[in-house]
Amino acid sequence: MDASELRNKTPDQLRDQVLALKKEAFNLRFRQATNQLENPARIRAVRRETARVLTVLNEKARAAAAK
Repeated sequence: MDASELRNKTPDQLRDQVLALKKEAFNLRFRQATNQLENPARIRAVRRETARVLTVLNEKARAAAAK
């Protein structure tokens, strides 16, 4: 998901998405530890997507604090 799409979401939606991504990352790490992971590149993609969402969330928080 692009950052421009994330900027259109509310902070609550972004927090929910971060929670879902962290759960997915946990499940991917668990599968990797048990040698059941089919797509190892997904771990990196989930980490980056989580960082992207958190960045947009922090941008929104800074903008709200500046007002």
